[in-house]
Amino acid sequence: MTLPDDPIYQFDIENDQQAMALALIQAGFGMLNTTPNPRVGCVIVKDGRVIGAGFTQPPGGNHAEIQALADAAARGADVRGATVYVTLEPCSHFGRTPPCADALIRAGVARVVSAIADPNPLVAGQGLARLQAAGIATTCGLLEEEAVEINIGFLHRMRTGKPWVRMKSAASLDGKTALNNGASQWITSQAARDDGHIWRARACAIMAGIGTIAKDDAQLTVRAIDTPRQPRRIVVDSKLVVAPEARVIQGGGTWVFTACEDKEKTAALQAQGAEVIVLANAAGKVDLPALVAELGRRQINELHVEAGSRLNGSLVREGCVDELMLYLAPSLLGEGRGMFDLPPLEALSGKTELRFHEVKQIGPDLRILARFN
Repeated sequence: MTLPDDPIYQFDIENDQQAMALALIQAGFGMLNTTPNPRVGCVIVKDGRVIGAGFTQPPGGNHAEIQALADAAARGADVRGATVYVTLEPCSHFGRTPPCADALIRAGVARVVSAIADPNPLVAGQGLARLQAAGIATTCGLLEEEAVEINIGFLHRMRTGKPWVRMKSAASLDGKTALNNGASQWITSQAARDDGHIWRARACAIMAGIGTIAKDDAQLTVRAIDTPRQPRRIVVDSKLVVAPEARVIQGGGTWVFTACEDKEKTAALQAQGAEVIVLANAAGKVDLPALVAELGRRQINELHVEAGSRLNGSLVREGCVDELMLYLAPSLLGEGRGMFDLPPLEALSGKTELRFHEVKQIGPDLRILARFN
């Protein structure tokens, strides 16, 4: 719940859009710790004032609507006849917690405004239908685009069965991620590196290839900011050569995807708390589309990839990437290593099309979000 002195309670709410904007801010408070559940915010408005607010808690905890109702009760506010603004359709099924739609009906609210319908097959309009059947007025679609961005991974997984795959790379303006001798620290600024850790923190999992792990002894953890949860760590290692003492294995919980059956090496990694998953394709490499599908089954909403050019290129070629996040430094490196290992084209008509979603300056560098069509 919000703090007692939060200015949200001092606003005069003049329209639905203003109230939903406040609900979206609430949703953002759960950005780092609701996975695999969606990030949802809720505010309850009566007589032009917010009387309750909340956001979804970690799995097993209250959903946003329940938090907001509890907040209103703690303030001695009467929610009967109030309007509820929630960034995702209230749930109508029993999961780890009871249905939020039923709680709103019992509370006697008059109206519910949601930003987006829930594509979860267990909900999919049933939450709004249940409210309507109880005589509660409903509206859906307010500030939909903003709400989608907060939950792009959850929504994508509900619709496709796969996580939203975001691939991060840092390069010079001429597209080089390292010199020919491998030197790469640091091409982009500290501000860009810190920003990258913010995006790591919001992800459900961070993935790299064995080349990155071997070169840097990478940890694949969030370190630049405080976070209540470390994302799952994933290594793509076709030949299963990752060392049990590698930093990415320490602490347990790492998933190692491989194409190799090696009982002895698997046992050594399992002894460190890692899980080894064999998914081989016909070429004896890790089957990347199958890997992405498996992550969806394991309830990964957002996958953050920080890999080298070979794995980057393979993921792009096999249609496994939804979004590129590129940090470009205002420098030129000349001959060096690129971002993607892709085969040469015979004609420009074979180029891979993307669209710019956002371009923002981070310190001296640019952060470009580009999405595949």
